[in-house]
Amino acid sequence: MNASAGVLLPGFVGTTLPDWLAARLRNGLAGVCIFGQNIASRTQLKELTDAIRAANPNALIAIDEEGGDVTRLYYETGSPYPGNAILGRIDDAEYTEFVARTVGWELRLAGCNLDFAPDVDVNSNTDNTVIGVRSFGADPAAVARHSAAWIRGIESTGTAASAKHFPGHGDTAQDSHLALPVVDLSLEQLRERELVPFVAAIAAGTRTIMTSHILLPQVDSENPATFSKKILGEILRRELGFDGVIVTDALDMAGASGVIGIPQAAVRAVAAGCDLLCIGTENTDEQLGQIEAAIDQAVRDRVIDPERLAEAAARNVKLARELAREAGSIPIPEYITTVDEPELDVARTAASFDVRPGLRVQTTRLLVTLETSANLAIGQSPWGPPGDGITRMVEGARLQVPDGVQPVLLGRANHRHAWIRELIDGVRAQHPSTIVVDLGWPGDDRAYADVATFGASRHTGAALLEWLDRESVAVR
Repeated sequence: MNASAGVLLPGFVGTTLPDWLAARLRNGLAGVCIFGQNIASRTQLKELTDAIRAANPNALIAIDEEGGDVTRLYYETGSPYPGNAILGRIDDAEYTEFVARTVGWELRLAGCNLDFAPDVDVNSNTDNTVIGVRSFGADPAAVARHSAAWIRGIESTGTAASAKHFPGHGDTAQDSHLALPVVDLSLEQLRERELVPFVAAIAAGTRTIMTSHILLPQVDSENPATFSKKILGEILRRELGFDGVIVTDALDMAGASGVIGIPQAAVRAVAAGCDLLCIGTENTDEQLGQIEAAIDQAVRDRVIDPERLAEAAARNVKLARELAREAGSIPIPEYITTVDEPELDVARTAASFDVRPGLRVQTTRLLVTLETSANLAIGQSPWGPPGDGITRMVEGARLQVPDGVQPVLLGRANHRHAWIRELIDGVRAQHPSTIVVDLGWPGDDRAYADVATFGASRHTGAALLEWLDRESVAVR
């Protein structure tokens, strides 16, 4: 078996296990990451994960199922869960734990044993393009409280959590999928804010922590966090005492490999202290061969200590074996196996909305979604209210509103898009009754958010429809 295979976690194309990937799993590949494009149905997904486990009983089968906007299980329909920002606003840790536990049971049914969740970043920058509603909030203590609750919930099901993105991706306005964000904070500032939820996550028992591809020049001026021995070794391992699996964010992201390429990014990550390397979404046999060759060469050149590589692979196998034992000893409750999907309280979500005082909802409304590109973590999963009868607009389109109809404009982070701001201003001028809903993280002044839902999942969209109906009845 190739030792370098034991740290790699690729994605792949298709809904069945490719022969080349099965062969690599038999040769000790650490595992596989499942994405929305790999899922056609729950039956098909379970057959896929069974095939992965048959090829390698010690495989980690990972998935990004944060609940809320970021979903893979419900990639085609939108998530039936409230996301982190809504859970933070509801501020009931027991409810947060219940939601996470339900996610964990669903992943157990699907055959996945590692969830790249929760996002424990403190979203301190309202212009953050990649975190936003994925965060529990802007207050470190509240984020820590709900991060710990989410981790307790999912870990109780025998599914491993992954607190992300260390040491904190909340104070950025750039997306590390597309660039290398810079967070110019001192270590003391990190301890006061960004690290607080990670301390709570470790205490709650998270078995993995995911790194971020961000540069913190006051801590390590040369290496992004994923490649920084100081950030991973001195801070995460020694100062915070984390002894679990350190996972990289995807190495195909520009913040990691945009300049040096994925093979060298993999080398630098292992050398810095990462154990499990997320490679990307559509990896190939040839690509994995190149990555393994680069790691093997780095070992021969003593860029990577052989003991460091062996330690990383051993951590991954240890985790997989722990999860396999728990799958055999922690039964999935009947209430999960007898429903098609969970139903969560939409009224409770609606009660968390931030609503401008004095807003009046008419009974005759035109709902319009303002379509923008989602960040790559979310992908193209459906968002907003479910069902027909909703007008969808893209940049450059013209909106016609019939007389006597109240426009309800739905967007995500409206303040960040010039064309949306301009459109809202124009519609408001013509139709003073206009209601603007932001299903993302609104700007500080709420100028483009008469209603802020702090989430865009199908669940949140259903809560919004219920809220509109209830409020319109009240003002007839």
